[in-house]
Amino acid sequence: MINIFKLALRGFVTNVGTRNDAEREEWVKSTLARLPAGIRLLDAGAGQQRYRRYCPQAVYVSQDFCQYTGGGDHQALQTGTWDTRAIDIISDIAAIPQPDGSFDVVLCTEVIEHVPDPLAALREFRRLLRPGGELIITAPFCSVTHMAPYHFYSGFNRYFYEHHLPALGFTIKELVANGNYAEYMGQELRRLLTQYERMPFYVRACVGALLHFVGSCKSPGSRDSALVCYGYHVRAVKTISGD
Repeated sequence: MINIFKLALRGFVTNVGTRNDAEREEWVKSTLARLPAGIRLLDAGAGQQRYRRYCPQAVYVSQDFCQYTGGGDHQALQTGTWDTRAIDIISDIAAIPQPDGSFDVVLCTEVIEHVPDPLAALREFRRLLRPGGELIITAPFCSVTHMAPYHFYSGFNRYFYEHHLPALGFTIKELVANGNYAEYMGQELRRLLTQYERMPFYVRACVGALLHFVGSCKSPGSRDSALVCYGYHVRAVKTISGD
């Protein structure tokens, strides 16, 4: 039993399952940094405009439907607070009141799982982008319910993008998996510990030991990312009008 407790402590030291948000942040930041100066960028579903600071070279325009305020229906995971008072355009994401081809870049991060019709949103992004314009999008591969009742899909596989984006007139330039099976399992083991605070100590110790084991298995870039991962990061270019 003492050995299990020691493994539990070591399990909490491992960082497996902690890099979901950080890896996505780094990818979006570096992708935005490569954009040329003077472009017009739409941040669709911008929420609290988290990425505005990473594109000072662009004319930044934010859009959101501005109905979520942090509490939602008080089910599952909620943010508690959510401030969208600084949003530029308040609208449905599938009907944004801007002219055709009026943006050089559309950024949409961790949003389409909250959209009832994600394909309608992608068609709207295509309409708003000029020919040669760039779509930067991230979404979870597998997610628990959050921001309910505005949560309609648990996630999107790479095949969603590989099927639908070309059909809509986009050429995929980059499609990157964030994390892999071990990282995802580490994240959910940590969530287990936070969701069940009254878990007996010996059970928590076993979960800690399992975290340690999962941490020893992780291998970034492994083919295990094809099985499950945090999500995908996608960069695509509008090449034709699509269907």
